[in-house]
Amino acid sequence: MLFPVRPPDDEGLEGSALSARTALRTAYRMDETACVRERAARGRLSAAERGATQQLARDLVTAVRARRSHGIEAFLREYGLDTREGIVLLCVAETLLRIPDAATADRLIRDKIGGAEWDRHLGQSRSLFVNASTWGLMLTGRVVRFEPDDGAMRRLVGHAGEPVVRAALLQAMKILGHQFVLGRTIVEAMTNAVPNEKRGVRFSYDMLGEGARTADDASRYWQRYADAIAAIGARATGAAVADRPGISVKMSALHPRYEFAKRRRLHNELMPRLVDLAQLAARHNIGLCIDAEEADRLEPSLDMIERLARDPALSGWDGLGLAVQAYQKRGLPLIDWLADLARNSRRRLMVRLVKGAYWDTEVKRAQESGVEGYPVFTRKVSTDVSYLACTRAMFAAGNRLYPQFATHNAYTVAALLAMGGSGTAFEFQRLHGMGEALYEELRARSKAPVRVYAPVGAHEDLLPYLVRRLLENGANTSFVNRIHDET
Repeated sequence: MLFPVRPPDDEGLEGSALSARTALRTAYRMDETACVRERAARGRLSAAERGATQQLARDLVTAVRARRSHGIEAFLREYGLDTREGIVLLCVAETLLRIPDAATADRLIRDKIGGAEWDRHLGQSRSLFVNASTWGLMLTGRVVRFEPDDGAMRRLVGHAGEPVVRAALLQAMKILGHQFVLGRTIVEAMTNAVPNEKRGVRFSYDMLGEGARTADDASRYWQRYADAIAAIGARATGAAVADRPGISVKMSALHPRYEFAKRRRLHNELMPRLVDLAQLAARHNIGLCIDAEEADRLEPSLDMIERLARDPALSGWDGLGLAVQAYQKRGLPLIDWLADLARNSRRRLMVRLVKGAYWDTEVKRAQESGVEGYPVFTRKVSTDVSYLACTRAMFAAGNRLYPQFATHNAYTVAALLAMGGSGTAFEFQRLHGMGEALYEELRARSKAPVRVYAPVGAHEDLLPYLVRRLLENGANTSFVNRIHDET
């Protein structure tokens, strides 16, 4: 180890630190009604804040609706998960690039694409991107449907159709993926980011890779992170760490057994690797955010960030951060714990507040385990309430936390501005390929900076991320879909 640390348990914790950790554990599967009532009390807007929020949200939505919609957001609205075609696309996106042989890929295409009614979507969107995609899917569906009396189509497919269709669909999935991924390599991503950086947009890079399965995987991912930090640092400009680009790190990519039961092993094997990355980021004065993962991995994440926060070699570096998921019932006590940690370690921590992207997994795991209650809220509105409560707590922490609010929801954006005003330094964040129209409108109304969370990776790393984004933003309850619905 590069510095002395406590063993990975609660030994040595006392006072407020121990109390905050206990509050976290108590809230893990807290009764949802009681939890929401508590969060509502902490996050409630005053009459003045509520009025300002409603007015700004209305103005933002009206302005976004007046814009010509394009790109992936228009595509997701047209092919939402409440349509058969949207579900078909999700199946294809999740499966096609992983199929190793052509015959199976052709069977998938015939099964999924051929029976859908693509033509009913043609002309329903103002987006050229969406209509071009619909034409391709519609023609593909007709080619592979094999109508009994359609001899010409059958002969066309027999001669060259299925390989052509398969290649076209593979390319379509890659085009869809590129709407979410900034570049295949960190150098390509940084180059693509330059035009927006000149306009004052900040970037945080996420090296795609969902988890190490072997020690070799972990070593390879570590090297990718180290190379990316060096590359980002070499190009970074700006004096303060908040003004510079950053990187997001997944702990599950750095160790094949990143789980609660292996805390001692993680202490010995993973922690030195993480320390090396943090020290490298500190030398380049860029942010390093420990990314959020499944609920049962939160405790090991807290062990890691606590040890980094108390590392004397990282003193003076304000780039250490953690992503907090508001859909977890532990979201609010986690903010309180981070504020306490920042005070005790005499540093400022970056906190990226997100709503959460593993909801289906969390609910399914809890059901399979037969436990009472879930670690996440079961209603989206409860997550929104939790988000506001977490926001209030982050602002209350003063300069011990640097709030980073990741949202594409106009009402949430407006509420944050009403709550934080101009007296607290914070930033907004959006996903690459999402929320562009909303934040373009916001530029004219607020000086709060915006950071783009930008995934970087090759096609083989894309699928898990792409599917998560489609599930998260393709659902018909998503703000991405509802912002254009005037009813």
